[in-house]
Amino acid sequence: MLEIIYQDEWLVAVNKPSGWLVHRSWLDRDEKVVVMQTVRDQIGQHVFTAHRIDRPTSGVLLMGLSSDAGRRLAQQFEARQIKKRYHAIVRGWLTQEETLDYPLVEELDKIADKFAREQREAQPAVSHYCGLATTEQPVAVGRYDSVRYSLVALSPVTGRKHQLRRHMAHLRHPIIGDSKHGDLRQNRAAAEHFGCRRLMLHASELSMVHPYTGAPLTITAGLDPVWMQAMSQFGWRGILPNIERVEFSGPKPQDAFSDKHMEGM
Repeated sequence: MLEIIYQDEWLVAVNKPSGWLVHRSWLDRDEKVVVMQTVRDQIGQHVFTAHRIDRPTSGVLLMGLSSDAGRRLAQQFEARQIKKRYHAIVRGWLTQEETLDYPLVEELDKIADKFAREQREAQPAVSHYCGLATTEQPVAVGRYDSVRYSLVALSPVTGRKHQLRRHMAHLRHPIIGDSKHGDLRQNRAAAEHFGCRRLMLHASELSMVHPYTGAPLTITAGLDPVWMQAMSQFGWRGILPNIERVEFSGPKPQDAFSDKHMEGM
């Protein structure tokens, strides 16, 4: 069962685990772990997506309980009326708070987009980031005797594909566990020594105006066991009190999914 973190007569939000697809795709036609169908079966009614979260990313996923609700939410996302807040663990020490305005060329899928035009213009992409904490651990990687990580808060202004992952990589602070834009040796070290066997990117919070009541609404999603283990090992417990938790009843991601869910996410 998925953790439902918000529900009323119009909307439902879940804490999507890392490794779960939002909906079925012909690219993963044999995948049985799908959020939309699971939520539908869990609450006994159809749900309608308004946005998406990358498969390896965990956190808040908001859906409508009718096509009209899904449409209204999608319009709010498109108009950038919904504020999104993420947290990530990145390589190196990132301590400043800044806004990165760095255009991105759309990433094409080798299969799904094989007939698309490859030469495309870069699209505007803006992300806010703020370093919250750092750590240095005595683990040798490459020519270095230790590894350095930072806990970072991220807020995308635009919504390009893999925007936060690509922006952090551009800053030379790739997100740990990012098999496409990150550092393979760092990812292996983080998995082996600290149990970070997933993309360490979590959609922590959505803030918005309710599309039906007009009331302000903030939805938060708690951290999973992999995140909580890392927070403890790196001495970061207490930094994110709104999403940290002592216990977590769901399955551990490294037990629930095989290695094929880790690669190419």
